[in-house]
This record gives sequence, structure tokens and C-alpha cells, in this order.
Amino acid sequence: MVMIRAIIRPERTTAVLSELLSAGFPAVTKVDVFGRGKQKGITIGEMHYDELPKQMLMAVVADEDKDDVISVILRTAKTGEGHVGDGRIFVTPVEEAYTVSTGKPGL
Repeated sequence: MVMIRAIIRPERTTAVLSELLSAGFPAVTKVDVFGRGKQKGITIGEMHYDELPKQMLMAVVADEDKDDVISVILRTAKTGEGHVGDGRIFVTPVEEAYTVSTGKPGL
């Protein structure tokens, strides 16, 4: 199993969640986050915004589904060719997972 964390623009969240559901991946956690990436914030007029609102989507999937989920996120979260600030995807191994209501291990 792997955990996929995608930090994306808030305006792309609905589309990404919809595409993940259509692709058979309904289990996603969504968290509002703030941060800055390589662009180091943005400047509008005389105001500099150091931290920008983003949303983090988290999903734990089977190893064999990893590439499919990443492909959906990359395709759907992208706002245009080479746009800075579209987000990042992080993949980490998950050793174990349990369902709280049943205590059973696995997805």
C-alpha cells in the first residue's frame, strides 16, 4: 500500500475528486492547507502573499493502483502547460492500515 498526498489549487479540487471517483478511487481525505512552493508566494501590486491557500488530498491505495491515481491527479489538477503553483504529489509507503469499526487490517 502507498499513501498519495496531492497538494493542489483549491479550484481544481472538485474536478480531481470527481475524476478519482469515476476511476474507482472514492476514498479520499481533503484538508485545507496553506504554504508556498518554488514561486515563494505571489506579489499583487505592492502586496506580497507569502502563504497561499491549497488543498491536500490524501488517499491510501494498493501498490498496483498507484500509477493510475497519480495519472488522474496529474491530468486533472494541471491548469496549463508549465504553470507554477499547480501543486505537488508525494508518495510514501504504508506498512499497515486498519478499519476502526471492525478492527480488520487492509484497505
